[in-house]
Amino acid sequence: MSFGFLLFLFSGDLSSLIGCILTSQLPIQIVTVVFYIFTDLMLISQFLYYKIKNNSSKKRPMLKWLCFLWCGASTVALLILPKFITDNNTSANTESASNSVEISGYACGYVASIFYLSSRFPQLYKNFKRQSTEGTSYMLFALAMMGNGTYGLSVIVVLPALAGSKQTFILKHLAWLIGSLGVLLLDFFVTAQFIIYRKNRSAKTSKKMNVPEVEPLLCEEEELSTF
Repeated sequence: MSFGFLLFLFSGDLSSLIGCILTSQLPIQIVTVVFYIFTDLMLISQFLYYKIKNNSSKKRPMLKWLCFLWCGASTVALLILPKFITDNNTSANTESASNSVEISGYACGYVASIFYLSSRFPQLYKNFKRQSTEGTSYMLFALAMMGNGTYGLSVIVVLPALAGSKQTFILKHLAWLIGSLGVLLLDFFVTAQFIIYRKNRSAKTSKKMNVPEVEPLLCEEEELSTF
C-alpha cells in the first residue's frame, strides 16, 4: 500500500472533521469521520511498524509495545471524542454562528475533498509501476465505494422532500459531495487495476505450469550415457 494514499486520506479526514464541526453538519457525519480518523491512525501505525521491523535486522520488542500503546491511546481518545463533539455541536446550534466561522468550515470541506481526490493517485501510480495489486485489500476500496455511493445518493434522494431552498442545501453539502463522488469515480479505476493485474498474474502462473520439465530429463540421459 502507498504511504501517500494513507497520508492524503488522513489529512482529508482531519480537515473534513474540522469542516463538519464549523459548519454544524449532522452528528452521524461527525462520528463517521472520527471513526475514519481512527482507522487511518491504525493503518499508518501498521505501515510504520512493519516498515521499521522489516528494515531492521535486530528484533525490537520495544517497538511492539509502543505500537500497542499508540493504538490503545488512539482508541480511548476516539471513543471519548464523538460524545464531546456532538455535545458541543448541539450547543453551538442554539447560538448564531458567525459567517467567518462558516466560511472557514466550508473551506476546510473543500480542502478535504482535494485531499480525498489526491489520495487515490499515489496508489494508482504504485499499482501501475509494479503492474500488480498484491498486498492491497480490495475490500478497503469496495467498502469505500459503497459508503461514498450511498452518501451521494442520500443527499440526492432527500432533495424532493425538502421544504426549503434546494440550492442552499446542495451548496451546504457540495464540498463533501465532490469528495465522495469524485473518490467513487477514481475507485472504479482502482477496481479496473485489480481486474487487469489479476488476469496478468493468473496468465503468468498458468504459463509457468505449462513449461515442460526438459532440463532434468536431459540430465538423466547424460548420466545413463556415461554408464
